Amino acid sequence: MSRFAQALRFITQPPPTPKGVEKPERPPTTGVYYDTDWAQRPLARFVRRVGVWGFFKPAIALYGSPRVIGTDRLDHLESPVIFAANHHSHADTSLLLATMPGHLREDLAIAAGADYFFPNRFTAALSALFIGAIPIERQKLSKLSIENSLGALDEGRNLLIFPEGGRSPDGWSRTHRPGAAFLAKRSKAPVVPVYLDGTGTVLPKGKNWPTRARCAVVFGDPMVLGAEEDTRDFAKRVEERINELADEFTSGWWQAKKNAYRRATPDIMGPEAGAWRRRWALGPKPGQRRRAPSTRSWPKL
Repeated sequence: MSRFAQALRFITQPPPTPKGVEKPERPPTTGVYYDTDWAQRPLARFVRRVGVWGFFKPAIALYGSPRVIGTDRLDHLESPVIFAANHHSHADTSLLLATMPGHLREDLAIAAGADYFFPNRFTAALSALFIGAIPIERQKLSKLSIENSLGALDEGRNLLIFPEGGRSPDGWSRTHRPGAAFLAKRSKAPVVPVYLDGTGTVLPKGKNWPTRARCAVVFGDPMVLGAEEDTRDFAKRVEERINELADEFTSGWWQAKKNAYRRATPDIMGPEAGAWRRRWALGPKPGQRRRAPSTRSWPKL
């Protein structure tokens, strides 16, 4: 082995443990244990700002041509704030970074799955640097996940969380987990419901390259946990509000208000049926046409 290789190995490899000495356990540094504090330094924040204007905004304008509704509802909102959005695609984060009002985007932390965005130090560093991600465990509400999320809110940063716990597998939304509501109770921060549309077509689950399609984002009014309200009840109320925002996008503000008053808001959770039937109920993708109906029709649910 050359001297250069020996020197490189000395620098990059941990020091050897002498024989007869018990090897010390080193604390994990990836996954939910990854420390993202360095990503809040001025240089890292500058890189993130450049990434938004130099990459995310042009990319979303090119592939998504987004329609943005409701930013006026956030004009006088101050940090910290929790954004709770439906989740269909990895393009959801890009869409929000490109369309969120600047005074709230500057200090945004994104609660990202530790298993996907922080599997190793290289991927973790990219996630923390370019999108301001902080690691959380998606399958459970762990102590470290709570500490990471509350730490960002305690620092006065805003937090983006996807209460469904992961991307939709079939195009419909899923029942919200109480994580966002729990954080709202602990931090006293308001929750802004957000409805995202079209990102599942721009970048479907399982695809690595985007397709051009129309997408939209609808920001709702900030919501506050009631004094005697349970976190699960609040999570359900946020979920219902996102349903109303979806109706506002498709039917218009006035019709959505009338539907909400009549308790007739369409449910974006989809029908309770098998996977194939749920996909059928979504209708054809943009640019596709179904075959002409035969004498036999599909049952209504």
